Amino acid sequence: MTGYSRSPKLLKGAIVAFDLPAPVPRVIPFQINPESMSRTLEARSIEAEGATSDNFRLSGAPNETIKVECILDATDALEKGEDVAGSLGLHPQLAALETLVYPKSATVIANTVLLNVGTIEIVPMQGPFTIFIWGAKRILPVRISGMSITEEAFDPNLNPTRCKVSLDMKVLSYSDLQQTHPGYALFLGHQIIKETMAAVSSVDSLGSVLGSDVNLI
Repeated sequence: MTGYSRSPKLLKGAIVAFDLPAPVPRVIPFQINPESMSRTLEARSIEAEGATSDNFRLSGAPNETIKVECILDATDALEKGEDVAGSLGLHPQLAALETLVYPKSATVIANTVLLNVGTIEIVPMQGPFTIFIWGAKRILPVRISGMSITEEAFDPNLNPTRCKVSLDMKVLSYSDLQQTHPGYALFLGHQIIKETMAAVSSVDSLGSVLGSDVNLI
């Protein structure tokens, strides 16, 4: 046996979070890759009146939203007798996702103290910088705008053992971020990859669709 296998390596989708300016990532891989993903793109076009070339102008990258449904299941971990799954079920995995839309408790406590002593200025409550990874060609800065959690099974201590988590994410483009933000360059790189792949799929001849070449312009 050489250990060689023709089976492709299965990549995991994931959410990666950074508490900027700290560069240390918190990686939350999908336990089971979602079977489908819904994406919506809305063009950022310039509103123009009458017949004008401004009707074809764009003010920035499109507004894009992504929806995925993740499945979390502790069955295998429970069968293997893993201590964390046995005592907590899926609480740690759910907490990792849910805290992405919470401000840090330390910031909340600090602001409470400042308000109680009469300080007018409080510490801004900053959420983490989150990145959605879906293969090497989709690495996108996102803001998690909402999530829906359905807990379907529980252990005797009412710890959830099977859940469905629906994530709603807004893609953050260079139109949403400052040039100094790491997500600015990340999205720009994503668009360059997209333009490269679009060039691969396009053809220059109208004959492929009309049967013969004609001049449209």
